[in-house]
Amino acid sequence: MSEALINRLVEFAESGNQQKIVLNGQTHQGWIMEISDDALLISTGFADKTGKDIWIQFSDLNQAELFFWDNKTDQWLEFKI
Repeated sequence: MSEALINRLVEFAESGNQQKIVLNGQTHQGWIMEISDDALLISTGFADKTGKDIWIQFSDLNQAELFFWDNKTDQWLEFKI
């Protein structure tokens, strides 16, 4: 994947307190834990018992909506890649 895309995804991961990815009608809310050459890992839920780690392929991000929680405004803000 392009270096520019990876840099934008790092910026997304560092934005706000949490990140939210809406993909195919499902919402994944949590923290971006890792970015590989072709996917990102979001850890959802709270604590080990309820949380799940989900890999999302970069190719799927074209269909996804990305948001981050902005503590200054206390709302989800959209993030454009």
